Amino acid sequence: MSLVHFQLRGHKTIALIGGATALIGDPSGRSTERPHMAEERVEANFVRLRASVERFFEHAQDYASSRLSASLHDERYNVRILNNADWFRRLNVLDFLRLAGTHARVNAMLARESVQSRLNSQQGISFSEFSYQLLQAYDFLWLHQNTGCTVQIGGSDQWGNIVAGIDLINRTAHGGQATPLASEEEDSPQKGFGITTPLLTTASGEKFGKSAGNAVWLDRSLTSVFDFYQFFLRTPDADVGRYLKLFTLLPLSTIEEALVEHAKHPELRAAQRLLADEVTTLVHTEDGLRHAHAATRVLFGTDLADVRAADAVNALEGDPRLHTVQAADAVGVPVARLAQTVGLVKSFGAAKSLIKMGGLYLNGKAISIDKTLDNTDLLDGSLVILRAGKNNHAIVTVQ
Repeated sequence: MSLVHFQLRGHKTIALIGGATALIGDPSGRSTERPHMAEERVEANFVRLRASVERFFEHAQDYASSRLSASLHDERYNVRILNNADWFRRLNVLDFLRLAGTHARVNAMLARESVQSRLNSQQGISFSEFSYQLLQAYDFLWLHQNTGCTVQIGGSDQWGNIVAGIDLINRTAHGGQATPLASEEEDSPQKGFGITTPLLTTASGEKFGKSAGNAVWLDRSLTSVFDFYQFFLRTPDADVGRYLKLFTLLPLSTIEEALVEHAKHPELRAAQRLLADEVTTLVHTEDGLRHAHAATRVLFGTDLADVRAADAVNALEGDPRLHTVQAADAVGVPVARLAQTVGLVKSFGAAKSLIKMGGLYLNGKAISIDKTLDNTDLLDGSLVILRAGKNNHAIVTVQ
């Protein structure tokens, strides 16, 4: 989002993907060394990540045009997406040591918090991880010299790596001599600058991300549009105001008005709905939001009469609750058998027992033990919603 704000105001922005540094692993914020990934996997990850980032900025432009004044910069697709493997592959170790190693100071590298915390641990730190900060510093130097990039933005855990890059730029520009981070040449194009943003946490201090096991992905194959929408819809009251300011482009006055109204009837979760709507539109467009609304109605609503099957299926792409069954295996078949087929219950007998207890539902309604599926049960001509108990769902597309 930081890059989006810079982009919308006319700055030349670069999204850097670490195709080379991913082979090493950043020690920042970790007590153990990251598992090494095969080069093939790193390259595959880069391809997918690049596509996600391209799509995000394209959608962000559309979102911004509907939320912000036309006076903002409107040049489309001016974000460059680069892979640091492109220059590290052309750089041999001797040249790297001459270009970057000569200007690096070991005492400064040892003083970094990410290094100190690992030096004091039982496992220690490997040389490759210790050198990571120099690799990221060289990234900044390369971008500074080859693209004119003067500002690096990263999370607060990247402070040491960013400062290392600023120091390398300054030393390279001044013949190996360090210069103060602030000087009379404050606006000199030879200088580098850094901006860090706080790591995202909940009000209770819980972090988000892969390591924490609660990552929310831009790639809909990793986080479905429905799960993406629901993640923000479940935001606690203590966090919703902050998230509206961080993840949307709504005017602050609009956010404050929404929070005032939310405080009057918090049980309606109006602020959470606004947040989920806005962020889903930002990342997945208006179509994605429509799909998410359809899937939400399918799973939690009571009025299913005008549900569009395609919207629900799109929102649940990759979701294990989504199933496809041939018409011959569904229409005219006992619903209890269909529930077993899609794995909603363990056996046909278990399904019948659940029906006797009133716990198996078809399209939101409890069924009798002899109920068979017919064409009139198909929502929008192809969709069936099965539910076991309160929360176990199977969304079945009948073909």
